[in-house]
Amino acid sequence: MLEKLLNGVRDAGTSAKVLSQAGIIRYYSPLTLARLGKTLKDWGPGVAGGFASLALREPDRVGLIDELGGLTFGELQRRSNAVADRLAALGVREGDGVAVMCRNHRGFLDAVNGASKLGADVLMLNTAFAGPQLREVLARDKPAVVILDEEFQGLLEGADVPHRVLAWTDSAEPSLPTLEQFIASGSSADRTPPRRHARIVILTSGTTGTPKGAPRGEAGVSAAVALLSGLPLKYGWRTHIAAPLFHTWGFGHLALSMLLGSTIVLRRRFDPEGALQVLRDEECSSFVVIPVFLQRILALPQETLDSYPLPGLEVVASSGSALPGDLALTWMDQFGDNLYSTYGSTEVAYAAIAGPADLREAPTTAGHPPYDTVVRILDEQGREVPQGEAGRIFVGNGLLFDGYIGGGGKEIIAGLMSTGDVGRFGHDGRLYVEGRDDEMIVSGGENVFPKEVEDCLARHDAVADVAAIGVDDPDFGKRLRAFVVVREGESVGEDDLKTWVKDNLARYKVPREIVFLDELPRNATGKVLKRELSHRD
Repeated sequence: MLEKLLNGVRDAGTSAKVLSQAGIIRYYSPLTLARLGKTLKDWGPGVAGGFASLALREPDRVGLIDELGGLTFGELQRRSNAVADRLAALGVREGDGVAVMCRNHRGFLDAVNGASKLGADVLMLNTAFAGPQLREVLARDKPAVVILDEEFQGLLEGADVPHRVLAWTDSAEPSLPTLEQFIASGSSADRTPPRRHARIVILTSGTTGTPKGAPRGEAGVSAAVALLSGLPLKYGWRTHIAAPLFHTWGFGHLALSMLLGSTIVLRRRFDPEGALQVLRDEECSSFVVIPVFLQRILALPQETLDSYPLPGLEVVASSGSALPGDLALTWMDQFGDNLYSTYGSTEVAYAAIAGPADLREAPTTAGHPPYDTVVRILDEQGREVPQGEAGRIFVGNGLLFDGYIGGGGKEIIAGLMSTGDVGRFGHDGRLYVEGRDDEMIVSGGENVFPKEVEDCLARHDAVADVAAIGVDDPDFGKRLRAFVVVREGESVGEDDLKTWVKDNLARYKVPREIVFLDELPRNATGKVLKRELSHRD
């Protein structure tokens, strides 16, 4: 009992320290504190409660900036109230599904916040979905309303959806109702809280099959403390969220912004130089990305990179996939030691964070588990392996998902959930992820993960992008086939790259063949679609 009490005191002390360092613990008048307490009690800590609390705390401060300009927290509150009013008029009730297929702009937040105020479940749709994939997900999950950007309207042809609403329009006379019409005609008065809080349903990446819906409950303060213990974000910063809002990483920072009172800066499409311009012109202190965005920025001409020194950029928060090769070092050499890489998955959210010091010493590390997070490396029998040995990665934290919609989930051992990856804790205490457990091949009797070979090829000066998959081999049983994108202005041959791998790795890890492509197939979150590569020669 005493040990439990002492642990609780230590946990409270750690939380207070992290929240104080982030500037979240602030003075408010007794009246404001009472109103904040009631708001969070009524609406919960999710999107509806979080942005309602910001409207109470700082209604006149700009909370969101996109291509159309800025909106204050008070304006965001009134807009979402009106959207909720009009969605209710369409028949949306507590527990219904509202699907959102939007790029990064104000309409995304209007849709998610408005639906949340009705206690509806919000299904995040990937903006890179093809028509058949989209229709399959909609037929399975049966949302009452789909809110989408006009550019995706044709993908819904043949889908059985009761109501469709446009979030962003490009035509002068759209053929469907729009969110802006909802906002103009709906009541902006504060609503009565639902009995049931909304759930956010984030889809898996679908790199190996049909995406699955992974519902997530409301994140508590402990989840924010865990991330903030490894990411030194501060209250009131301007943060450019370039990562897609519909996926775990982008949405996670949208959620963090509610606690941090961040001004969110959004652009519908990522453009490498355009992102640097946004960071400079909007004076952003933080930048939320996926690794491929960093690759695309660093592929710009050196004179372009040098024209954006960005001295005020303090945190570049990357996640969604591993940092390939020496990307971390290249970024920090150009823009300073501000890069933080978070390892996790849709199902477990976060597992480890690597800061600049970690990445300087070990550019491919996933780092260390943050506060209140447990990571174990287990063998096939569920036993913990010795330090330095590889095994399956299992995670415990405050944001594990509850299972896929329609049934099924990830393996759980002793309260820890599998990420589906294989990795090890190095003798330096850092976590290293070696690859997906279903991507490993046995070549010449040895285990080989594509990631090690991909990292090796990525370090070659002529390689801009690379992916590898397993293929049959008459001599070794299995070998890797690598797909390489050559850096603009460079020239390299297949034999040159095979020699490079042979000089750096064991012979059985040399790809059987190397295929040159103009670009790798990726989804909207930057992950390589290896199932498409398996059909290419």
